[in-house]
Amino acid sequence: MDWDSCRKPTALAAALAAVLAHTVPAAAEPGIAVELNKLEPRKDACRAYLVLKNGTGSAFQELKLDLVMFDADGVVGRRVAVQGAPLGAGKTSLKVFDIDGIPCPGIGRILLNDVMACRDASGRRDDCTGLVTTSSRAAAPLIK
Repeated sequence: MDWDSCRKPTALAAALAAVLAHTVPAAAEPGIAVELNKLEPRKDACRAYLVLKNGTGSAFQELKLDLVMFDADGVVGRRVAVQGAPLGAGKTSLKVFDIDGIPCPGIGRILLNDVMACRDASGRRDDCTGLVTTSSRAAAPLIK
């Protein structure tokens, strides 16, 4: 084997590695994960359990979520505001609230419509809706 035949595959591998290094997306910035953990039937209401996990470096003194409940046919059934704060940096928190007048099986999905208010030590923030990701362990999906 001559020197030129060894150099070509090495040069090709180096060029390919350089191209891949520039096309692989960077890891997503940590955000705030909001999980609908469960829906629990109550008399005249449905109790919702939200798990919030703060993956940011900020502690939130205010994090008001605008949630909209839809029935199985996609018709709006109820709209509620839920305060997710206080939520410390790197902290996981459970928020429990009742959705009056709707039985749990009547909830087809829940929409995180907006983050109505968001504030950390630096003051009011306008980027919180973009920081939030949603998931659900309940029968009804939590969407954004």
